[in-house]
Amino acid sequence: MALPWSFSLNLCFLFLLFFHGSLPCSSAAAASPLTALVLPVAKDAATKQYVVSLQHKTPLRSDKFVVDLGSGFLWVDCTKDYQSSTFRPVPCGAATCAAAGALGCTGACYSPPRPGCNNNTCSGSPGNTITHLSTSGDLSDDTLVLRSTDGRSSGPPATVTHFVFMCGATLLLPGLAAGSRGMLGLGRTAVAAPHQLASAFGFKRKFALCLSPSAASPGVIFFGDGPYVMQPGVDVSQSMAYTKLLFNPVSTAGAYFAGERSVEYFVKVTSIAVSGKTVPVNTTLLDIHKSKGGTKISTVVPYTRLESSIYSAVEVAFVREAAARNIKRVAAVKPFGACFSTANVANTRTGWAVPEIELFFEGASAAWKIAGANSMVAAGNGVMCLGFVDGGVESRESIVIGGYQLENNLLQFDLESSKMGFSSNLLSKGTSCGNFKL
Repeated sequence: MALPWSFSLNLCFLFLLFFHGSLPCSSAAAASPLTALVLPVAKDAATKQYVVSLQHKTPLRSDKFVVDLGSGFLWVDCTKDYQSSTFRPVPCGAATCAAAGALGCTGACYSPPRPGCNNNTCSGSPGNTITHLSTSGDLSDDTLVLRSTDGRSSGPPATVTHFVFMCGATLLLPGLAAGSRGMLGLGRTAVAAPHQLASAFGFKRKFALCLSPSAASPGVIFFGDGPYVMQPGVDVSQSMAYTKLLFNPVSTAGAYFAGERSVEYFVKVTSIAVSGKTVPVNTTLLDIHKSKGGTKISTVVPYTRLESSIYSAVEVAFVREAAARNIKRVAAVKPFGACFSTANVANTRTGWAVPEIELFFEGASAAWKIAGANSMVAAGNGVMCLGFVDGGVESRESIVIGGYQLENNLLQFDLESSKMGFSSNLLSKGTSCGNFKL
């Protein structure tokens, strides 16, 4: 019988890893064949958010959390019904406080001690990145259990006995998918899930995201290296292109300290094409200048947002190419600007047969191809709309690639080499993000 793995997160190792690269520090992980973990992620139809169920606490309880690719930590509503015999507040001055950006200290809690209210506990700013509401919260740790994987199917459970998270408040929950107890952050910090799990189990600091458009067939998040094999036996890790991950030098969080850089994932789009023809855009917008511009990847933005001039250029090009295919434009349906009749438009395995959009990334060997399944949104009554929205002239990022465009694309974030791999739509490869054997 396969036995579960159980390790403690070594906070010293985590702290040194964050601030000094790979300085030596004893790890709590014992010799083990475990090389990766897998976590199912489902789309919530009402909010278009992506939700995971995490097993945590003692005794184990399963709670729902909204996935945020750009948040720095897991935050949990601790003010209501948080009961666990393994809950521990993180004391002020602990090494992990700085790693979490929790530089405040709760000196006195004016009620009996409980999760989220303990004296001498380092504190930070958990926030709802959808409603942009933040509050103060205490740094804590507890038990977390995920499934192991060999990259082909899920395996026995693996336990982290000291997983660090932030206690949030119930007032942060409005705007999240029904039943959620917080948000799971996958951002570029030492207390985000990818770093903590890699440190706890000693595998590579990589993770991969594969979102499904269907709640019935959930996608997956892999923590660790590939293979990433989708039924019927397609190893997606063998057919990806890579581009460099960039840092925005100024934090994009709702609350942050001076000099703190963004923990979100930025890349550089060098050009955009529709039907193979380059779209004329102001290329200076594609770089990050004084914390503005550039391209961000997001799981909490439902549809890709483009700065107004970029959006206009892409829309004009797409409408022109659609007209050349005798695709009839119809009245717009908010929040979209360009909508079309589906009459006489063929359906293929990659969605409606519409002009293909390509994103070209710095250093990548191939373009990110966006076919109908990711470019067109069904609006009902025989209408489909271009699933991109106008982000305005004052948008902080020039391009934000949103959840709809991420679906059925596998993205790998290699935090050791600071690069992102992308597959383009898996439907063209005869599989999908909902085809992993859980």
